Parts: sequence; structure tokens; C-alpha cells
Amino acid sequence: MEFGVEEVFETAGMILFENFDIRAVTLGVNLKDLMARDPERLADGARERLTELGSRLVAEAAAVTESLGLPIVNKRMSITPAAWLIEPCPQEDAPIILAQALDAAASQAGVDFIGGWGALVQKGATAADSRLMESLPQVLGNTSRLCGFLNLASTKAGMNLDAIARLGHILKDMALAADKGIACAKFVAFANAPEDNPFMAGAFHGGGEPDAAINVGISGPGVVRAVVAQHPDCDLTMLSEIIRRTVFKITRAGELVGRELARRLGVAFGVVDISLAPTTAMGDSVGEILKGMGLERVGAPGTTAALALLIDAVKKGGAMASGHVGGLSGTFIPVSEDSAMIEAVQCGALSLEKLEAMTAVCSVGLDMFAVPGDTSPAALAALIADELAIGMANDKTTGVRVIPAPGMKAGDMLDFGGLLGRAPVMPLSPFSGEKFVARGGRLPAPLRSLTN
Repeated sequence: MEFGVEEVFETAGMILFENFDIRAVTLGVNLKDLMARDPERLADGARERLTELGSRLVAEAAAVTESLGLPIVNKRMSITPAAWLIEPCPQEDAPIILAQALDAAASQAGVDFIGGWGALVQKGATAADSRLMESLPQVLGNTSRLCGFLNLASTKAGMNLDAIARLGHILKDMALAADKGIACAKFVAFANAPEDNPFMAGAFHGGGEPDAAINVGISGPGVVRAVVAQHPDCDLTMLSEIIRRTVFKITRAGELVGRELARRLGVAFGVVDISLAPTTAMGDSVGEILKGMGLERVGAPGTTAALALLIDAVKKGGAMASGHVGGLSGTFIPVSEDSAMIEAVQCGALSLEKLEAMTAVCSVGLDMFAVPGDTSPAALAALIADELAIGMANDKTTGVRVIPAPGMKAGDMLDFGGLLGRAPVMPLSPFSGEKFVARGGRLPAPLRSLTN
């Protein structure tokens, strides 16, 4: 893959003026060969391996940035789902021992986050899965860099309502486990979780992956926003073409970084995730892209259609640029990390119901939003079930990262600061779905899953 002079100058302009960067490089690491009945032995082996690989990742990422001039913002790691690792360990404190080792390794290596504290329970939960679920409040509340996930539904298996109902109670405990409910911000509930996702909180190293692989998450909402603003009057067909061409260019840059980093580390190159991921930086906003397309505010009529056009163009442009597109690949629409989304909620343009409708076409789901602290476990479970049903029925990935803000009510502002930004507390429907959630069981998979 060669870059022409024009592309080099264009990419430099994107970096200097439009907030373009490589949002994350994530090194996925297999730990299955370390499984043992003794949790201390497992923890020691994991700490040693992850510290060594993580330190190399940080050093080589800095070298790649210096060599190519492309900023790499976050250096991350992901591991084999932790529930698999503790399966042979009979000790009740095995999850805590392993979690502390993982967090210590991330800190010592200097990586920003480490993902994989999770389980795949879409069809049922093993004893180890259940132990891991119950550990979530203590583990995520008392570690600084460890992130967790649960895959609770899939198009092939259906949806595990028993696990979702239990998760409602666990989320309430997580919200109280650390200041401002930050433990909930480090956890995501998934349908159809991808095994090669470089973004937190849901990254993990799946069972079909090699021993180690580099996955790259590009950014680019500022770049797309700028190019949309330069074409205020073109029709939507032409606008789609313009966005596709832009995403093609930034995907090429992302693959260049990923392949070079993989070569330096001596590991496999996995995927480029072409998701547009907003930040709190001025102009680095998916909501601003939608406004540039002609919406007065995010949430106005036409928002879902505009988002569908944007994501389609992003995927087509990325797929033309690389044969290794994977992960989530679409558009994040987090409330807390996007200034235009926050503004839309505050002025009443964007409700939780409209946000859910938008997730039918986006690739991530209900991401980083806050609800009142007194929201019941059943209401949280029902909210998660609604969102995961969209992913299950449409054969796509959806997720939920919700924070029941302790002591806060609708209209208050939960301020995390830094990368996670601030989230206006959004009201939920006053009507209950508690009896529906209490039925438990498993939602059957949609009929298309029986084609195999």
C-alpha cells in the first residue's frame, strides 16, 4: 500500500486542523494456556505476559507515531474472556486475585485500559460465568484500568433474560461501588459482541483469534464534519460519495499504522475498526456531522435517516480501503462524549426513545448515558433488553453502557471529566416493565438463525 504526495499532505491537514488521530491500538492476547486450578499461578502468569507485551506495545506505538507522524491516542490490551480463565479455579476469591493482577499489569506496562473482564452468556451461564458476573461491582469498582462486558444476546442463540434481570441488580451495586458510578462506565452489555473490537469498554480477545493480534480503531468525526461543512448544498447522493472518499483515506492511514505496529511487535495484524468515535474536543462530534447534513438539532425528524446515510457511507468507504475491516465499524453515538448530543438532550430535542430508534441503524447502541439514581433494577434490565433485541433481530452488534447516577435525578449533570465527558441525566418512562422481566427465560432466536 503506497501513499501519494497529495494523500500525505491531506492527511497532515486532517491531523493539524480536524482532530484526526488513531483513537486506539489494542493488542489482543490469548491467556488460555495459563489456565490452572491455582488462581495465584494464573494471576502470576497473566501479569508477567501482559506486562512484557504491554510495555512493548507502548514503546512501539510511540516509535510508530514518531516515524509516521500519526498520533496514537490510546494504547490498550484485551484478553481472553476472564470467565473462561477462572473456570478451573474452585476458590471463591479467584476472580479478585486475577483482576488485581490484570490491573497491575496494565498500570506497570503503561497501557490505558485492559479489556476482557467478561463472559459470553447469551444462551446460559456456567458457574464460572455467574461468579464473574457477581464480581463485577467489586472488580470494576476497585480497579482503575480494567474494563468488563457481558454478551447477553445473539442472533443465533436468542436473549438470556435471566442474566439480564440479574444484571439490573448488579448495575445498581456497580453504581455505588466507585465515585460517580464510574464502574458502570467501564462496562458494556452486548448483543452479537465482536471478538476483535479495539474500543473499550467491550474489547476482548475472542476464541477464534490468534495468540496475539493488533486491532486499530481510527477516529475521524472531525474530518468528516469538516468535509460535510464544505458541501452545504449538494444532494444526499453526492454527500454520501464525499463521505465515502474521506473515510477511504482515513482507513488507509489506520491500516498503515496497524500493519507497521504488528510488524514491529511480531504479532498478527487483526482489523481496522472504522467507527467514528467522538471525543470532548471541540468539533470532534458525530452530532455536529448530523447538524451539518441539515438537522437543526440531533433528535429532530430526519435524524435516523441522516445517521443511516452516514454509517452506510462510512462502511462503504472503509471496506474499499481495507480487506481487514472489523470490530464494531460504524458510528458511536455516546451522549456524554459528544457536545452536540449533550446539547440536544439539554434542549429537549433528543429523548431516550429517539436515541434508541437511532441505534437501529448505528453500530454501537445506547452508549454512555446516565439515568436517575433511583432507577429500579427491573427498569435497567428492561432497557437493556430493548436495546439488545434490536441487535438480535437485525443481526448486528448493539450494546448498552448505562450509568444509574447515584443521588441524581433527571435534568442533573453527571460530570466525569476527561475522556468520558459529562452526561445529562435522562428520564425514563414512568411505566413499568417489571413483570415482563420477572418472567425470565430466554427470548428465542429469530427464525433466520436456523439457516445453518
